[in-house]
Amino acid sequence: MTNTATRSLYDEYIKGMQTIADLRYAAAVLQWDQETYLPPKGAPVRGQQIATLSEIAHKYFTDEKLGGQLQDLLAGDNLLANEKRNVELSWQDYSKQKKFPSSFVRTLAEAVNQSFHSWMEARKANDFSVFAKSLTRLIELKKQEADMLGYEQHPYNALLDDHDKGATVQLLDGVFSAIQQPLKDLLGKIADQQPADDSFLQQHFPKDKQWQFGLQVVKELGYDMEAGRQDISEHPFTTNFNSQDVRITTRIDENDLSNMVWSCIHEAGHALYEQGLPPGEYGLPLGEPASYTIHESQSRLWENHVGRSRAFCERWLPVLQEYFPQQLGKVSVEQFYKGINKVQPSLIRTEADELTYHFHIMIRYELEKLLIGGSMTVQDIPGYWNEQYRKLMGVQVPGDRQGCLQDVHWSHGSFGYFPTYSLGSFYAAQFYAFANQAIPDLNGQIKQGNTAPLLQWLRTAVHQKGRRFTSEELCKDICGETLNIEYFTGYLLDKYKDIYKF
Repeated sequence: MTNTATRSLYDEYIKGMQTIADLRYAAAVLQWDQETYLPPKGAPVRGQQIATLSEIAHKYFTDEKLGGQLQDLLAGDNLLANEKRNVELSWQDYSKQKKFPSSFVRTLAEAVNQSFHSWMEARKANDFSVFAKSLTRLIELKKQEADMLGYEQHPYNALLDDHDKGATVQLLDGVFSAIQQPLKDLLGKIADQQPADDSFLQQHFPKDKQWQFGLQVVKELGYDMEAGRQDISEHPFTTNFNSQDVRITTRIDENDLSNMVWSCIHEAGHALYEQGLPPGEYGLPLGEPASYTIHESQSRLWENHVGRSRAFCERWLPVLQEYFPQQLGKVSVEQFYKGINKVQPSLIRTEADELTYHFHIMIRYELEKLLIGGSMTVQDIPGYWNEQYRKLMGVQVPGDRQGCLQDVHWSHGSFGYFPTYSLGSFYAAQFYAFANQAIPDLNGQIKQGNTAPLLQWLRTAVHQKGRRFTSEELCKDICGETLNIEYFTGYLLDKYKDIYKF
């Protein structure tokens, strides 16, 4: 194929991929609206609309014409390196999507829509049984998806790979097995010390002022409000329609300041990644994130390594005291730092400390493995959940809303996603260690409210590379080695030894 013919074919490929992206992101806008502003009576038709767009996008993407274009481009030798990588990744995606009939894609989209609204109703009723029927249907579809994709050893591997290429039950069992005992040992040492006081966080903090503070924080971290917005939702999330339209949501509890503040920072971390992706690669793999795990590495890095640092407290406590002088006026930086890093087994994953957080993930991981493997039914979920919380963390679950209904993920059909939170946390510690080496006086910069050097480092090291690498390849590119959980365990040990003085 001549260079001119290759250029023409590649341009045609781009046009087709961007048409597919337009359809997918149009569906994503409808999903965002569904979780923020959709009136209750609009739910059934909204499900139909999303399913229609999803089905059309799938038909376009699995068309034999696109498959032929990809094969012709791969057979040539006139592509630039980035172009070749786009085509290679698109061929991988095409080959995977060809395994799904369009009718299945539509059925799954409709089931997800129904499941989401059942989950909302179940949360309001604090009754898992309201959600059980639609969740059972969704799990059956996810099992079918695993069968269509194909897998080795365990059907859950097919779903894990979809969220982080190369992730398997064997890999995760090994990682969680290696990390569980060190976390238990550290938790035991902390339990022997005087608990940190976080009572100042449980006062009345008016909603409007919390909202204003949250916006001030995410803007200073670098979130571009000209390319995004923040809204309220039942469960905080980030969604994007291109790198110039990336939206975040939060939730506010007027009696718990931490609920809003760190969810804002977490979602801003996701949004900063999306806003940093190459805009010229819209619709193409190099305009997409590396993986869901790397996505979580970004949110967890900003939430914890920045947002729960002493330097962050020195910058932001005075600002909080201006917003809430009566509630926080007498709280010192040291009190605030210790309070927001209090280690205590708890019910809610999104509000958990950095140590016990991973027990929340392990419980969900084991549960999903059992459900997809077929050795547990949906009806068993509440009992299993409550027993594991008692066993691993000594916590009694008072009701389904604070237990197995707390996360939105299953209602979205996102089985295989939860492990990315832990893996992302482990990568975050490793990446932050290298950022700290590369950026002069990083803590001093954060103390002054200047996180631009960190954001720029992440832009170069992570964001601008798009989906060029898998998680492990990206880690090696940045750090010279693949995932090493000693960065995470070392970070936790240093932090909590300083706070709890053991």
